[in-house]
Amino acid sequence: MVTAKDIPSTASAEASDIETIPAIPDIAVPPGDLYSDEPTLETDLHLRQMLLLITSLEWLWQDRNDFFATGNLTIYFSPKQIKNQDFRGPDFFVVLDTERRSRKSWVVWEEDGKYPNVIIEVLSDSTAKADRTTKKQIYQDTFRTPEYFWIDPDTLEFAGFVLMAGEYQPIAPNDAGQLWSRQLDLYLGIRESKLRLFTPDGELVPTPTEAAKIAQQETEEVQQQAEQAQQQAEQAQQQAEQAQEKANRLAARLRELGVDPDTV
Repeated sequence: MVTAKDIPSTASAEASDIETIPAIPDIAVPPGDLYSDEPTLETDLHLRQMLLLITSLEWLWQDRNDFFATGNLTIYFSPKQIKNQDFRGPDFFVVLDTERRSRKSWVVWEEDGKYPNVIIEVLSDSTAKADRTTKKQIYQDTFRTPEYFWIDPDTLEFAGFVLMAGEYQPIAPNDAGQLWSRQLDLYLGIRESKLRLFTPDGELVPTPTEAAKIAQQETEEVQQQAEQAQQQAEQAQQQAEQAQEKANRLAARLRELGVDPDTV
């Protein structure tokens, strides 16, 4: 007779097989909730230039929710970079086809692998060499950022590059000295010693404050035109009344002379 002792234990066999499976090592996933780690902007010129670009673009695209524009914010693109902290974020950059919301930093692996579409660096004595060489190389080879510009707020040195066949090529200026950005569908150029954005028709893209002043001026001009039209209407009314009074006096004089004014 076959007893239960003679039947091999299935559970024991399965447990034995499981014990022979090698353990899967833990995969180190870089953190995604990272704060920006940027130094203070070097001068007031850097701050004002950065804010000009951010505020004017956000005003122009105020009805859009598919972009992110900011400045002096860290871009995290590799675990190695997090450890050595030898890379500083751009002074200004724009990412297209992404959610418009506030961020602590730009973490590439948390943003579907997206890198900036446009980067602008504001040169200084301490950063100019890196901006022209090392960072330019990173933006070209690692970020593959389609367009890169730099501006020196002191000398007004202004240059732009477009990525073609994997390498940055200089962007030729138009007659006004402006450089075209296909990514932004805008021109970039110098106005009153600042780098500004311009529409394809060459119109300055204002900041919200400038736009409010323009709207106020336009309102005041409309009011002035309305007041002038009112004054002209009142003058015309006065002239008509004076002409009527003159006609009435003439008619009265004719009647005194026995002449019917209606027959004259």
